Amino acid sequence: MRSIRPPFAARRGRSARRRTSPVLAAVGLAAALTLTATACDSGSDTASGEPTASASQGGDGKIQIPDDIKNKLKEHGIDVDKWKDGAWRNWDKDEWLRQADDFINPIIKDLWNPDRMRGADDPDKDKGVDDADLTGDQGVTDPEPAPVTARAVQASYHANVPVAGKVFFDAPEGTMVCSATVVEDPAHPGKSNLVWTAGHCVHAGKKGGWYRNIAFVPSYNDQGRTEAQLESAPREEVAPYGVWWSDWAQTSDQWIEQGGSTGGQGASYDYAVLHVTPEKGSNGKSLEETVGSALPVNFNAPAVPKVSSITATGYPAAAPFDGQKLYQCTDRPGRLSVAQSDPTMYRIGCTMTGGSSGGGWVATGSDGKPALVSNTSIGPVKFGWLAGPRLGDVAKGVYDSVSEKFAGR
Repeated sequence: MRSIRPPFAARRGRSARRRTSPVLAAVGLAAALTLTATACDSGSDTASGEPTASASQGGDGKIQIPDDIKNKLKEHGIDVDKWKDGAWRNWDKDEWLRQADDFINPIIKDLWNPDRMRGADDPDKDKGVDDADLTGDQGVTDPEPAPVTARAVQASYHANVPVAGKVFFDAPEGTMVCSATVVEDPAHPGKSNLVWTAGHCVHAGKKGGWYRNIAFVPSYNDQGRTEAQLESAPREEVAPYGVWWSDWAQTSDQWIEQGGSTGGQGASYDYAVLHVTPEKGSNGKSLEETVGSALPVNFNAPAVPKVSSITATGYPAAAPFDGQKLYQCTDRPGRLSVAQSDPTMYRIGCTMTGGSSGGGWVATGSDGKPALVSNTSIGPVKFGWLAGPRLGDVAKGVYDSVSEKFAGR
């Protein structure tokens, strides 16, 4: 079994000269960028397709696949029983669903056991890019921030950051992992089933399609056990609030069309929203009710100079971390422009590595309350900083679309 090396939204870059000039030109971004995870579904507010019904557990203990999922699989020549028995491992180009309304994610009971979760890997740990990846950057980029040492969140994680968790998924390279955040649902106040993560954690971008077996585990390893201690831990300890499968996912059209595994392609639009449902039933409780919290999302966050600090949260898994524990970095953000035509990204100093991709970035709003303003997307191969997309109209379109799909349920 491979050690956990979660995908790091790492199209990250580092400057050849640290803090030597007041403005860091694109050419000076001597980048070694690598992805933290891999992309997500098409996410425009006009994405077609109705949400698929959740698979459920029947009285005989077997998972029942709803007819709408069965029919959609049949449209693509996929046999449900064979899919559940391992056919999902077929990553042939013709079998890799890509379009917004092609998202299919039937629950496979107990697929995400403790060993499989611990074994989630980073598909991009050996990838990098050269300076040329950012030479076209004509936007505003501030000097590279000084590294901020990630601090371990005190256990229990649920008592301190109840909205944080991990997203697990399968990709052609193997079993993968990202970080994620429970967010509010305007259609279901106090009863949200929405999760925010990076686009590259659900969809492979321009050269691929949807990842498979996407599931969210809130407060993963809530007691902060070591990897050795987790080897004998029961599933209830690893996933104390259950495993929640994504029955719908959406990301930006820009990510699907432009997103790549290295460099900065699509990074400014690298976000995704999942709607989730519990694998083993929830007694009628939503995800928000189960974990006791959900963050609002600020799609009109202030300009970088007006943001005093941002806190990024995630489960870094690439060395020197092992992916089992929750960490945070707090820093005053700067600006990073990957392409002149794209929105400028937030950038903070942080030593978190791969696996922290998709983790929420939180800032205090003018009302004095915390809100999600971004998520980890990219960073340098040699860790030291992270960058996340600014959330504007496109992000709001993705969010509203998912909320509206389930508004009547």
